[in-house]
Amino acid sequence: MLDDYGRNIDYVRISLTDRCNLRCVYCMPEQGIELLSHDQILNFEEILRLCQIFADLGMKKIKLTGGEPLCRLKVAGLIKQIKEIPGIEQVTLTTNGVELDKYWHELSDAGLDAINISLDTLDKDLYREITRRDVLDKVLANIVLAAESKRMPVKINCVPMQKEQKLYDVASLAKDYDIHVRFIEMMPIGQGKDFEFFSREATIALLEEKYGKLKPCTELLGNGPAEYYMIDGFKGKIGFISAVSHKFCHLCNRIRLTADGFLKTCLQYDKGVELRPLLRAEASDEELKQAIQAAIAKKPSAHHFEELAAEDDEQKNMSQIGG
Repeated sequence: MLDDYGRNIDYVRISLTDRCNLRCVYCMPEQGIELLSHDQILNFEEILRLCQIFADLGMKKIKLTGGEPLCRLKVAGLIKQIKEIPGIEQVTLTTNGVELDKYWHELSDAGLDAINISLDTLDKDLYREITRRDVLDKVLANIVLAAESKRMPVKINCVPMQKEQKLYDVASLAKDYDIHVRFIEMMPIGQGKDFEFFSREATIALLEEKYGKLKPCTELLGNGPAEYYMIDGFKGKIGFISAVSHKFCHLCNRIRLTADGFLKTCLQYDKGVELRPLLRAEASDEELKQAIQAAIAKKPSAHHFEELAAEDDEQKNMSQIGG
């Protein structure tokens, strides 16, 4: 469906939980957060009902996120059911990869269309510093498992923060395997506000110093705003999602549903509509559609991260809003 600026909103990111088994420095405080109670989180029946309504409104692509979505039980079963909804063309998932080996075959058999795995460095000590957990070897093994199985496309999501990450090492995963490595600029939300901005240009400079000139790729490789490049000798591509330095809000096609049922229409702002109260007050499908349509119609025209903070800026951490 179209918002008031003529953008076709056809992609929904659904957070299944605010829980996570890592404590990444830009996403969650070391001590964690005050977690939602079981009753506050949407159950799978409620999520499926909303997915059907989203499909009725013309939304075709679903991304399951967290927190860490694999912290929630029976995710594969949910994926299978979402895939059966007429109009839903694609279901994908973003994970930190820690528990992927436990669920890989279930996810694949459920029909998951693609998977994104978060990885910010291949340096073991720095990985422990960033995530506050010592599980890099396990995550790398699970990336290899996913890449070598060739059951679905695999992408790596990396957030550049400092030269010490050796971003060219993360990029090298696209050399050895047919996977795409995307570098995503830090979003100044929650813990992310505490970091000095590391731009796309700085990342490209590091990669080109190591591998030579990056060549633009015109092939369509995903649902989002990533711009992809090729490096000679690499099996996969290198992508950049640069929401801050290369603003693409005029192309935005997505909304977010938090684990507790808030339909969030822009990452920066606390704008949208609470759907959980409507669901639990036994609102009709038509009433839910009207609430969703009204929220999407008023989707902000753009973020303004480059400006001073406003009173309607999002105050939660990324783990609480679905990343």
